[in-house]
Amino acid sequence: MDTIICGIQQIGVGVADVVTAYNWYIKAFGCDVMVADADGIAERMLPYTGNKPRRRRAILAANLQGGGGFEVWQPMDNNLHYMTAPARLGDYGTFAGRVKALDIEKARAHFLAVEGATVMSEIVTSPSGQKHFFISDPYENIYDIVEDGYQLMNIGFPVGGVDGELIGVSDMDKSLEFYAKLVGYDTVVYDVTGEFEDLACLLGGNGAFRRARIVPSYPSEGPLSDLYGQGSIELVQAINPAEAPKKLYEGRWWGDPGFIQLCFDIKNMKGIRERALALGHDFVCDGGEDFKMDIADGHFTYVEDPDGTLIEFVETFKIPVAPKWGIFLNLRKMNEHKKLPKLVIKALKFMRIKSFK
Repeated sequence: MDTIICGIQQIGVGVADVVTAYNWYIKAFGCDVMVADADGIAERMLPYTGNKPRRRRAILAANLQGGGGFEVWQPMDNNLHYMTAPARLGDYGTFAGRVKALDIEKARAHFLAVEGATVMSEIVTSPSGQKHFFISDPYENIYDIVEDGYQLMNIGFPVGGVDGELIGVSDMDKSLEFYAKLVGYDTVVYDVTGEFEDLACLLGGNGAFRRARIVPSYPSEGPLSDLYGQGSIELVQAINPAEAPKKLYEGRWWGDPGFIQLCFDIKNMKGIRERALALGHDFVCDGGEDFKMDIADGHFTYVEDPDGTLIEFVETFKIPVAPKWGIFLNLRKMNEHKKLPKLVIKALKFMRIKSFK
């Protein structure tokens, strides 16, 4: 069985106060389906936690309009490592999350009204003609709000879930090969070089860049693929930058404030490791098949992209649908190619919350 990439499951973002931050993310991004709330010791990420187990609390949440979710993290030891300087476009690693918006005008009006959100630009147009704009959350994380027509269900919210990430790279050709061969993002929507008005609002965005937006060519498969929809990644390489790019994860630990990882929901962890090994990017961490995250269950692993950006893979075994009534989905027993009926996924609406304590 070859590996099936079901979609982008979530992006990880570290914060200093997970309760305050997650409540803000509910208001801002509509990720009000709390799939898991896990508070425990992270013993399987030692290369990224100073070689010591680290207590953390992580909330995995989704927006039922469609797209990936958010995994909001708080290290509970109060030993936080922040970036030493603000991220500049072209720095290596996750520069921005990308979030879907069915109506870009309504989305911008929404963020203008959300306390704590900073709208950084007017509505601008990417090289493919996609309308988008940038915002910053209260924790200085940047999000690219992108017009996308996908919708699983209408919950009446101005934005949907996560589309993907904007990632800074040092060698575009090497990164294009990595993401094409590892996760099948092998269709290039655009690959252009120059100066771009739609990036001018970003720190360092007035320079010259090579930028490529990539999407998968494979058909959507897997149990939860209708929740995720199609994702995309934008890779950006600075051309003769005024300041030497830095690694955004340098000096930080797993879960520290800022973006942590881009996570793919997959089937067949053995197959993804074979792909990674063939590219010279073996797992840097392996959580094992016995890992549980609150009431969810799965197998997680990590690799690094050519610039050290963390890419996570999760093979989901069990998810809650209506935990109050003891209803869970056992995905181990499903045909790995088969999608869950949309009505089953929409049943997650019974897990929506208005606020979190």
